[in-house]
Amino acid sequence: MDRIRAVIADDEPLARRGVRQLLSPHQDVEVVAETRNGRETVRALRELNPELLFLDVQMPELDGFDVLREISPQHMPAVIFVTAYDEFAVRAFDAHALDYLVKPLEESRFAEALERVRERLRSAKAVDLSRKLAALLAARDKELARQRILVSTSTGDLIIDADEIDWIEADDYYAAIHAREGRHLIRESLASLEQRLDQLRFTRVHRSAIVNLDRVAELRNKDGDTMLVLRNGVHVPVSRRRRARLARLLRNLKD
Repeated sequence: MDRIRAVIADDEPLARRGVRQLLSPHQDVEVVAETRNGRETVRALRELNPELLFLDVQMPELDGFDVLREISPQHMPAVIFVTAYDEFAVRAFDAHALDYLVKPLEESRFAEALERVRERLRSAKAVDLSRKLAALLAARDKELARQRILVSTSTGDLIIDADEIDWIEADDYYAAIHAREGRHLIRESLASLEQRLDQLRFTRVHRSAIVNLDRVAELRNKDGDTMLVLRNGVHVPVSRRRRARLARLLRNLKD
């Protein structure tokens, strides 16, 4: 496990020293700061962003509970309250403290509190790792969706790589994928396909057509109408409102 960076906040020097002594056998904990009052503690938490805070309940300027109210969630470490009065225990847990210790501190009870900290941090790191993994998988799935289309057929599923697509046309509630010298129907709208395919390579040229720019051989204007001629000789109409954008994309593709 990584080292646990800790701040000791207590206005009594002897109390801070006592916490340090109890920490000495625990090599995975590093004290990065000692603070004497609430203001110093808030500043240390914001600047150092430690994983653990030993927090005295009664301190000058701001007490322990006031300190927590000043700290935003992203700067909130695991908190062990340290108090001379057991009556503060309920308030400590109401403030989401991980544990509380009553002075004078006992070695076994101190070690127990530290173990709770370790478990909390391991759990938090596991959750964070799971979130990062889920985000990575989602990004990968999105990228795969940009690169291929799954077509259901009578014999199974046909996977068409985006590189193989010449163009796509609307067909009632379906889209017709022209690829591999064939025509393949999928139940998906052109708007959906337009969003998930690589928009630098695939563009909507008409309300009923998307083309793969790599397949364009010629942009032809005749009698006020614009037509794309694909490399396989297919003619695809271009709507007037999409003409200028298509011309820019084709110029950028040549550059």
